[in-house]
Amino acid sequence: MPDAFFGRTDIFQDILYNPCRGSSSQWSSRVPPLPIDIGKQTHDALVTPVYATKAAVLKAITELETLLSKDDVSTDSDVLKAHGFSDNSYHPSAPHSVVVLAHSTEDVVKIVKIANKYRIPVTAFSGGTNTRSWGICIDLSNMDHIISINEADSDMVVQSGAKWEDINHTLEDQGIPLFFPLDPGPGATIGGMIGTGCSGTNAVRYGTAKAEWFLNVTVVLPNGEVIKTRRRARKSSAGFDTTKLFIGAEGTLGIVTEGIKYNQYSYASTGPSTSDLCCDSWVLRCSPSSRRSAEILNKGVPIQCVELLDDHMMAAINKANLADRKYAEMDSLFFKFQGSPEAQKEASATIKKIVEKHGGKHFQAARDEKEASDCGRIGSMRFGVPWLCTQVRGPGQQMWRDVPVSRLPELVLETKKDLADSNLKSTIVGHVGDGNFHAIMIIRNAEELEPYEKQFTIGSPRTRLGRNLGTGEHGVGVGKKEYLVEELGPGTVELITVKRAIDPHNLFNPG
Repeated sequence: MPDAFFGRTDIFQDILYNPCRGSSSQWSSRVPPLPIDIGKQTHDALVTPVYATKAAVLKAITELETLLSKDDVSTDSDVLKAHGFSDNSYHPSAPHSVVVLAHSTEDVVKIVKIANKYRIPVTAFSGGTNTRSWGICIDLSNMDHIISINEADSDMVVQSGAKWEDINHTLEDQGIPLFFPLDPGPGATIGGMIGTGCSGTNAVRYGTAKAEWFLNVTVVLPNGEVIKTRRRARKSSAGFDTTKLFIGAEGTLGIVTEGIKYNQYSYASTGPSTSDLCCDSWVLRCSPSSRRSAEILNKGVPIQCVELLDDHMMAAINKANLADRKYAEMDSLFFKFQGSPEAQKEASATIKKIVEKHGGKHFQAARDEKEASDCGRIGSMRFGVPWLCTQVRGPGQQMWRDVPVSRLPELVLETKKDLADSNLKSTIVGHVGDGNFHAIMIIRNAEELEPYEKQFTIGSPRTRLGRNLGTGEHGVGVGKKEYLVEELGPGTVELITVKRAIDPHNLFNPG
């Protein structure tokens, strides 16, 4: 076999044709496994794609420097590492061959056409929360502009690198009574949210990143063609709903460069608000907390989100002095809900009755907007979880996470027991209003987890109890793709033929 871009040849000794000098030698030992065995004899180019040779990659880089600004094309080792590795993932990673900074859809088209010409894999990068790739990395972080705000239509046009927090701050600063309710982790960008079909704390009320929140997306296809999936009219039955095709596709079908997204009316003028989400914040404590949340939701209370923080996480919050007071170190539920003062009053009364019925303690309500947005409240606690874990164990830890869904009360209690028996430092947090949680095990090295790995990995009896083996809210990626057939069935997975039709050379996010 010729010296193919991902063949098991001496290419790996050259760090995937990385043309830069001074690269760390350890990178070559972390090259990810191939998605398929490149050594199998096959004539099906769709199964075993042939990628660029080393000479072709270097030629492509030179061509990129000619077409684009030379300052936007980087083979610097630090830049490659920053775009190819992430502390948020424990999966093996590899550096890209080149990182190219895009400023417009036209730039993306130029890059993709060169990648297609030389058969070089392409991966889009914006928020950088979880990276693992090779080939050409298209950095979309500079494509972060809000192109237009259409207040009367409750929508706006944004580039894919725009961050949801910046969008909401802009709406607030301009006095526009709208907000974008999808709220994954800090720094998440619209393109990444679309690609992963993200969730967030507000999913109980507003759902996840589906086409109902994204009216139209502009996409660069693997052949360099630009499409818009719809027009701006809210209702249209013309053709396939192709917007949905790209949501959750993780960049395998196309690179989203712009989107028209819906915004929700804000109740900022009618009552206390939390952060930029415009809703009141309530706290109750009870154990086991997850059972109480289900009953509250079934009562029809207009909940915006319900967050679970277990006793270990509450202890970490106290230790980190995240709030200006100490909290009881018990399993805790945090509620947010939105509406008029009358609706909030009725909702709080209903919740309080359920709390008292189950023996809950320390029920508290935010008294004003300042208290509702206190750093100890739900926003900072949920988004600060990774940092808080370091307060429990100190530096050098790794965090293994899983997001099972459904059958929450039983699953939380059984997982909590398993974690206690393992003697691993751990904590549980979750978006229990829509049935998923994060079991976080804090370890210094892989050897600490090895005795329990089968017990806690995807596909274990505990995750099967949750009736969802794969993703929860964190996408599929390379770590969970092997469970897709079991979760979805072979017929559904076979729809990957759509990918083969759009990207016959398997260039877009081929991992």
